[in-house]
Amino acid sequence: MTKQEKGEAHEFLEFAENMVKQTGELALKYYGRGDPQFKFDEELVTEAELAIREFLRTTISERYPEHHLLGEGDDQTAYLHGEQGFQWIADPMDGSANFQAGIPIWGVSLALFKNFWPILGVFYMPVTGDIYKALAGRKLTVNDKPVTLDPEAIANNESVLLTYSRFHSEFGSTFPGKIRNLGCTAAHLGYVASSRAEAALLKYVHIWDIAAGLILLEAAGGEIRFLDGGKFHLNDYLDSQKVNNPLLAAPAGEHSMISKYLKQL
Repeated sequence: MTKQEKGEAHEFLEFAENMVKQTGELALKYYGRGDPQFKFDEELVTEAELAIREFLRTTISERYPEHHLLGEGDDQTAYLHGEQGFQWIADPMDGSANFQAGIPIWGVSLALFKNFWPILGVFYMPVTGDIYKALAGRKLTVNDKPVTLDPEAIANNESVLLTYSRFHSEFGSTFPGKIRNLGCTAAHLGYVASSRAEAALLKYVHIWDIAAGLILLEAAGGEIRFLDGGKFHLNDYLDSQKVNNPLLAAPAGEHSMISKYLKQL
């Protein structure tokens, strides 16, 4: 990376951080206002997501008119490879069920790619104030403090494995620790990256669910692999198709240790 490219990347990261914080302030105006008569207040979530998505789109286009935005709910269904090739990938509200219920585990996830190469990832949780950010290939910071994964994670009864909503109907487990679904994929990846959890099992995800989280995880020394150990390439899913095969996010080299506890039913 040239000196100019490094400067540009840092400029993008500062822009992305400021933008997700502003987005968080907007989201908090809707937070926890779900109608208690409904288990999931879809009208509230839709209103909030539309407002957030429009804010992201407008903010990016005003600063970088040549950039594109891809995210959940957009009419555009695939990554665009253009002359400039800059593509933002956003999940405007990861953890929408938590959001409408007033549970604090939700946030705004944002990644930037240039011609299929990752530049940065940011994930912001407005209620807790936690912000995860990294330039691709550089160090992860959580609340501006550098974070690196322990390369020798050990599963025990205090360990935490994060999972998805259908886990118990699709897997049997002998994992010795705690198994939890917190309802927010980006938070799951952030918690693994910051050693708050040993691993996260993912399934039925799209590119906007994991693009930023993958960059953050790799910056901390982790990786996402298929559960059978095969390498996962995000570029294979830039057309927005769903990843239906289970993925495991864990410290690099520890996937086989975690996967031995899991058996698909």
